[in-house]
Formats: sequence, C-alpha cells, structure tokens
Amino acid sequence: MYRGKKYRESLKLFDKTALYDSREALDLVIKTAKAKFDETVELHVKLGVDSRHADQQVRGAIVLPHGTGKNVRVLVIAKGDKAQEAIDAGADFVGAEEMIDRIQKENFFDYDVVVATPNMMGAVGKIGRILGPKGLMPNPKAGTVTMDVAKAVAELKAGKIEYRLDRTNIIHCPIGKVSFGVDKLAENFDALLTAIIRAKPAAAKGQYIRSCVVSSTMGPGIKVNVSRAV
Repeated sequence: MYRGKKYRESLKLFDKTALYDSREALDLVIKTAKAKFDETVELHVKLGVDSRHADQQVRGAIVLPHGTGKNVRVLVIAKGDKAQEAIDAGADFVGAEEMIDRIQKENFFDYDVVVATPNMMGAVGKIGRILGPKGLMPNPKAGTVTMDVAKAVAELKAGKIEYRLDRTNIIHCPIGKVSFGVDKLAENFDALLTAIIRAKPAAAKGQYIRSCVVSSTMGPGIKVNVSRAV
C-alpha cells in the first residue's frame, strides 16, 4: 500500500514494534499528526472475548472528562413535556412520529446520536433497519432510551461516548483532538480504558485486553503497554 510523504515521515518518529507507556504513546500521536486540520485521536482495544456470544458482549457508555472536541448533534424522539425538556436541554432536533416519517421518506441523517423515550420505542422500531446499520438505534445500555432526556442530551453534549465490540472483537473510540494536548488526552484515555476493564464479562477467559493502539485520524497506530496503562 502506498503511503504519503507525511505518513512516511511520521513512521520515522517511533519504533513500530515497541510498546509505549500511554502518555508517551499519546505524545507520539500528537507529533505524528501532520494533517492541516485538528485530527481526532482514537483508541483501539482488542479484547480476548468472542462477540458472537451474548454473554461475552462488552458495551457501555462514559462521559469523557474532557469530552471529544466534537460538536455532537442530538436528535430526540419524544412527545409532550419530554419533547419540551429536550428542546430546553439543547437538543438539535426534536420530534415524534413526524420525525420518524422524515427519516423514512427523506433519509434525514443530520445528527450523530438518537435519544428516545421508552414509550416511543415501538414507533422507532419501525426504522430499526435504517438506524441500526448506521449505529444510531437508541439503546438502554448506552443511556439513549430514557425518560430523563434532559440528562441524556446534556451528557452527550458534554462528551458522552458509547463503546462496543465490533465483529473482530475490537473497540474503536475517539478520545479527543490533537489540540487537547497530552494531559487531557491521557485523562480521557484512562477513563475509557478503566470503563472497558470494569465491563469485563464474567464469561471472558484468559487475557482480557490483547492489544491497545492509539492513533490520529491520518496518522500511524502506536502500541500501548497495556500492563502499565492504568
């Protein structure tokens, strides 16, 4: 695979085979971020579980201490007082059946997260095949199916993220922007990794965290020494 000049220059700044302490790895991520925009810093954790088994799923949500640096657009599907609470809390889009119709008929996707009240989930289920593949389906485990829509919106705006396994048993999550600096990124890293460790399923056997890598949007992956990460 051909790599650009900036990427090749970044590779010279570290040892691809080495395991780095988390702060040192994050410092290298900042140094290897060569793009002209403020790149997102991502954490990738491979777990020793099998996502095909329900009792080995790893999924949850956490409010990062310093947020993600991204302006999260929130859609709330609710009625009456709960709809007004969502508006007052700063939700970007609020609606009920008419919003569901808009998603169906207009392919409306100008938002990053969907929150719904429990009494609306029957109607939301009708568009599960649309929202599901995009990772937008509200879920109680992620705190996006709730009667406390004001709290949900506030947390999402403050930097709440969901972590979950993909089909290859890896969790991919943003932990901030390159402009955050090492200190803030390290605090977000520690908070997320601690949450993942606490979410270890009882059915998981053997080594739980197999590998941990941090990278920027356009930069190379840098391996973290997990035994010393938290």
